[in-house]
Amino acid sequence: MRRIHSKLFTPGPTEVRAEALQAMAVPQVHHRSPEFSVLYANVQTKLQRFLYTEGPVLLFTSSSTGAMEAAVQNCVQKKCLNLVNGAFSRRWHEMTVACGLPCEALENPWDKSIKPEQVEEKLATGAFDAVTLAYNETSTGMLNPLEGIAEVVREFPDVLLLVDAVSAMGGVKIEVDRLGLDVCLAGTQKALALPAGLTVCTVSERALARAEQVKPKTYYFSFPVMMKYHKKNQTPSTPSISHMYALDVELDAILHEEGLERRFARHVEMAELVQAWAQRHFSIYPEQGYWSKTLTCVNNTRGISVKDLNNKLVEDYGARISNGYGELKEKTFRIAHMGDLTKPEVHGLLCTIEAVLGL
Repeated sequence: MRRIHSKLFTPGPTEVRAEALQAMAVPQVHHRSPEFSVLYANVQTKLQRFLYTEGPVLLFTSSSTGAMEAAVQNCVQKKCLNLVNGAFSRRWHEMTVACGLPCEALENPWDKSIKPEQVEEKLATGAFDAVTLAYNETSTGMLNPLEGIAEVVREFPDVLLLVDAVSAMGGVKIEVDRLGLDVCLAGTQKALALPAGLTVCTVSERALARAEQVKPKTYYFSFPVMMKYHKKNQTPSTPSISHMYALDVELDAILHEEGLERRFARHVEMAELVQAWAQRHFSIYPEQGYWSKTLTCVNNTRGISVKDLNNKLVEDYGARISNGYGELKEKTFRIAHMGDLTKPEVHGLLCTIEAVLGL
């Protein structure tokens, strides 16, 4: 018998705690009222602590794709270097092309990480003033070396680093100011463990200065327009206020109930559990040393029907994983271990998969 809800072990959307869902049922306030400004300011302070930054954290009522488009629209003046080794990093390149912005893709096979020395070689040409990076490539479970790439980019003062941290933020420590990230964005539906529909986005002073220089190509996604209202603890247009109430509650849980370091440690423990299991029974898709802390992309070395496995998990056990993404469908499957999931819950899922497959 099919259950009404299947517990999500997918890399977005993820499970949402009842407390966060209940927060979304708080009666609406007007987005130009003092009550809203208090909510915005509270969330802002918590996001700055959460992301280790003293700069602004803008809120987009959109998917992460909207904030990715905002990043290139506001920050590319000369030419953008798009680092591509998966479906979502490729999306950023395709988006830059679609926006009519000069760009070039540095492409690696999907199972290989982007190496800092590759980035350095490209930037040394002097052709680029922005770099896009998918830190945690959701399609492959690849954790690209952000620290090393950020160190390289800092050697080129006119180059901005734009980071898609969509499936990392909330599960991996991201020290925005120390790393010198100019844009760092993520939707709330992954490791932040909230419903989809809101994206948080840090913006550096350098990125804001660049946005003032480029010819405006957008209004809804304009950094200068957003900053004008941000300074008043408001947004340019009506935001998803319900999401903001939920974000406020979730940040309290992250910062005060669990604590950031314990949260990051829990994600490491869950990742180690799943990845040890995957190595015992299958293999892991990305090259070793670059495995994600929030999701594992498992090579389907046994040739199982991933679709049938998932259907069985959903219909008989009330759990859902993800098939491989795009060209990796049925060749891999993805197990998320992010957000508010716990190690016992993940262990239970793995035991269930073993029972279904007779491992």
